[in-house]
Amino acid sequence: MQSWLSSNVSVHRPKERLCRREAATMRNSSRKCVRLALLSGFFLVALFYFWKPSSKEVDISPRQDTPIKKLFTGKIGDSTNGYDIPPHMKEEVASRLAQNACICQADKETFHLPLSNLLFPRVWAHNLDQAFLEFHPDPDSVKQHRADEYNNFQERSYNPADVLNVAEANSPLQYPTQGVLVRPLKTIIIPGLALKEEETKLDHMVSLTATLGTFDVAAKVDMVSIQGVGEKNMVLLSPLLSALNKQLQSVTYTNIVFHPKTADTIQFATKDHQSFFPIKIEHRNNPKLYNSGYQKEYNITALVTIATKTFLRYDKLKDLIDSIRKYYPTVTIVIADDNEHPQPVTGPHIEHYIMPFGKGWFAGRNLAVSQVTTKYVLWVDDDFIFTANTKLEKMVDILEKTTLDLVGGAVREVTGYTATYRHTISVEDGGKEGDCLHIRLGYHHAIKGFPNCVVADAVINFFMAQTVKVQQVGFDPRLARQAHLEFFIDALGHLHIGSCSDVIVSHASKIILPWSKTDVQKAYEKFRYSSSTTNAKTHDEIFYFKNRFKCMTSQ
Repeated sequence: MQSWLSSNVSVHRPKERLCRREAATMRNSSRKCVRLALLSGFFLVALFYFWKPSSKEVDISPRQDTPIKKLFTGKIGDSTNGYDIPPHMKEEVASRLAQNACICQADKETFHLPLSNLLFPRVWAHNLDQAFLEFHPDPDSVKQHRADEYNNFQERSYNPADVLNVAEANSPLQYPTQGVLVRPLKTIIIPGLALKEEETKLDHMVSLTATLGTFDVAAKVDMVSIQGVGEKNMVLLSPLLSALNKQLQSVTYTNIVFHPKTADTIQFATKDHQSFFPIKIEHRNNPKLYNSGYQKEYNITALVTIATKTFLRYDKLKDLIDSIRKYYPTVTIVIADDNEHPQPVTGPHIEHYIMPFGKGWFAGRNLAVSQVTTKYVLWVDDDFIFTANTKLEKMVDILEKTTLDLVGGAVREVTGYTATYRHTISVEDGGKEGDCLHIRLGYHHAIKGFPNCVVADAVINFFMAQTVKVQQVGFDPRLARQAHLEFFIDALGHLHIGSCSDVIVSHASKIILPWSKTDVQKAYEKFRYSSSTTNAKTHDEIFYFKNRFKCMTSQ
């Protein structure tokens, strides 16, 4: 009996140990499942945070109450024939209007967890006024210089077609004909809306229809019923004409389709009349200002960089640099070089960039201009020579005081002849086969206040221009050996161009007797002129296909 009990106990002990192990394994598995579930939940919350549509949670509460009311009062004006009942402001709409009082405010940290900044990034803020001006030795002069540069930018970018113009009611609808702009996905009050008809009518009704936006009102006027608030079509109805016009002064438009450069055509109508007007949808052009130092006289070193392209002619390039240093010892010179075996070009304020062999003329121009950081770039050929008449201050002066983007000078040959190379360019519509390009010698008109300067469309290969403008037009790199007018054809409609005959650079002599040519000169001429047929085909392709010309005429 005892032996049977002992054997029976010995049999069950391994089973008990096995059950304990299984129970422990289950407990460990349960803990792992709980951890995995918690971790998965954490990441699901993070994914939901990043994937949820941003429009779902929008803070539309006004940050500052007073500016909104001031803005609203200034926007709507008063042309309502004595309707004095004040409107009831809709804060949720009025708060979306531009207040011209942006603030730099960071998000406050509400909680801190591991990886919280990665999973729930906060908005940070950097006060540029304080950061830049705090340690500047003369902050007032910097602020004044920036203000002057901005005023200059505004004058240059001014376009009369962007000025608000309201058509008086003849139809009897009154509405803006031009000058209404909204930033993408933002809200504005539509200025100038009104209805001018007989007040004796029983009901006065207008409707507004849009394609890329919705309508609302920044304030509600008594005795006016509105249908379609927040929709693309809104109808306003009132028995009192003055009340309707009061309400029209607070109608808002909100862009809902993001397209950074387009326009919405708004239909403004009554039962018997309809009109259309555009609302431009685009970002305003951000200025690109250059901090060249606030001085009474032009600081050429801070304002101008000289750019050139060289190939084989290192002797000519050395003469150019020496002549520049005689008059402008600290102006930066940028050199693009596509020689097969480039030689070092060193010295103070010189930037020498090596390109692939034979990359070409316009490719070198692109490279050189791309490295310019000053407001203006002066283009010169590598065989030009500065003289006492090469006054860069005169070029800067006309660019600063006019709306010109580019101004050419004159080149004096060794024979004594001075060339300005002025042309006018026009494009004539030609139908489905392409347009016609016309190039003529001459210029459009003289420039008041600058007796030696005229306005043209193309100038000689010695010019100063706004750096950002030249970069925007660019140089077609396919034009490798011979090109000049092609740049100005691409610039037509983009650059305002002038030419001044009283800023003169000299041209190194090209009169070389055949038996006195060096090996370098022979190699240069062979490389440049031997492929004239290929160059001509490239030019034809560019004009025909890229520019869509079917023919060109020239003098």
